[in-house]
Amino acid sequence: MGDFQLETERVPERAVVAAMLPHGLDEDAALEEIRELLRTAGVETVGAVSQRREDPHPTTFLGTGKVDELKQLVEHLDPDIVVIDDAITPRQQRALEDRLKRRVLDRTAVILDIFALHAHTAEGKTQVELAQLEYNLARMRGMWQHLERLGGGVGTRGPGESQLETDRRLARRRISILRQRLKELESRRRTQRSARQQSIIPKVALAGYTNAGKSTLLNALTGSDVSMANRLFETLDPTTRAFERGGRRYLVTDTVGFIERLP
Repeated sequence: MGDFQLETERVPERAVVAAMLPHGLDEDAALEEIRELLRTAGVETVGAVSQRREDPHPTTFLGTGKVDELKQLVEHLDPDIVVIDDAITPRQQRALEDRLKRRVLDRTAVILDIFALHAHTAEGKTQVELAQLEYNLARMRGMWQHLERLGGGVGTRGPGESQLETDRRLARRRISILRQRLKELESRRRTQRSARQQSIIPKVALAGYTNAGKSTLLNALTGSDVSMANRLFETLDPTTRAFERGGRRYLVTDTVGFIERLP
């Protein structure tokens, strides 16, 4: 009897996006980047709302009327998450989650999640873990309070202030360890960079917007197999390769791409 194997595709999370746009900026063009970021993170954008205003609301980021509109869209489309295309404060995040009854992420959280997916070197992984810990440290109190508001029951009973302080202490300790590790890794990288700078071999750096084709160009020049794909931040760790042209040797470095409002 032959082996039977059931393959299932992971169903992507569904998101509604909300953005605050300056006057005169086209909505579709403004939201294209966050849609691409979400696609890279494996999330499908199923709806979007935007608001023209100069300054965010201090409590809910969007104005109260726009939050009501967003709530109606969320109830209609039933997404898994709501994504704000900007950096929001822990207070704004909690207020929106209370109002929308959905998990709310901001642009920073999405980008850090992509970084975590694409970091491969020890230095890259350390930098991402440090950034995520520092980002989440300010949100710990809100996360525990949110659990407590869900009510009692298995898996939802609040851990209390002592657990919150324990988690904060562990996070700060881990942050300290990661910062020290980064110092050591950066020192090693400086030594390697110094050795390259002393070399007489000409050096070329490929710089540009993320997903512009820098890794493709590097592979074409050097015959390398650096990972490349049609998604943002496929390259997160700088990569240096050698190639020859006209009898002369060069060093070319593929760099992390640019993006608007990088955290």
